[in-house]
Amino acid sequence: MIEENETIEEFLARHTSDVEEAVRHAAAAEIMPRFRQLAAHEVDQKSGPHDLVTDADRRAELYLTEVLPKLLPGSVVVGEEAVHANPASYEAIQEEAPVWIVDPVDGTRQFVHGDPGFCTLVALAHRGVVRGSWTFAPARDQLATAIRGQGAFLDGAPLRAGSPEPGRDLEVATSHPDYTTDEQKRALLGLWTYGVRPRACGSAGLEYLAIARGELDATAFSWEAAWDHAAGILLVEEAGGAHLTRAGEPFRITGGNVLPFTAARDAATARRVVELLSGGA
Repeated sequence: MIEENETIEEFLARHTSDVEEAVRHAAAAEIMPRFRQLAAHEVDQKSGPHDLVTDADRRAELYLTEVLPKLLPGSVVVGEEAVHANPASYEAIQEEAPVWIVDPVDGTRQFVHGDPGFCTLVALAHRGVVRGSWTFAPARDQLATAIRGQGAFLDGAPLRAGSPEPGRDLEVATSHPDYTTDEQKRALLGLWTYGVRPRACGSAGLEYLAIARGELDATAFSWEAAWDHAAGILLVEEAGGAHLTRAGEPFRITGGNVLPFTAARDAATARRVVELLSGGA
């Protein structure tokens, strides 16, 4: 647990492995036993057929909500399922206490369909700044981590986003049309141009990991729920990437962003995607 007068940086230096253990345990105890084993009564819709929740989501989030504040007394948890039940709890991201931002199963639709393309996302933020990031893909046994100022890693190996190869089409993962306004749809149309190859996104967390690994050039996302983006934004930053909103500003986990926004392998690619999004609006 955090000691008196210990900074967030000092806490992370001592307890990153404890957070990793908690994330792995949540997946081992609550998520993977239900993977490809879900009964019909364990799956519910939230806002629509593409917005699902399962017992795995709920139970993994409950476990992390219990364990993480014990590691860092005085911290709070903002989890996707808790916010769905009580939207006011999201406001903790803007308050003074350190906040754990949790998406227990990012890519629930894939999880429900037996696709391994899902992950558990945990980020530690303080005063609107993400300090630590954990992205765990349990079906692939991959763990990506980042601590601000200390780099990004996948299973202990450094991640480098690099830059897109000159002359090659940019591959950009984009929001599902169900989650876009008419204005955002028009902005996203700017990506349908020569030299860009847009495609529908899967798990947001795994798309960020693909950018950090240099396997995907950029994203164009039209929603700003912090649990989908906080862990990935830091992972991309620490791998050398960049993120920008359509206003030309870095994405803020506290909200109020001009959407869609992009995360990309490098700053030049981020600027290029924002130019296309602005031209399409």
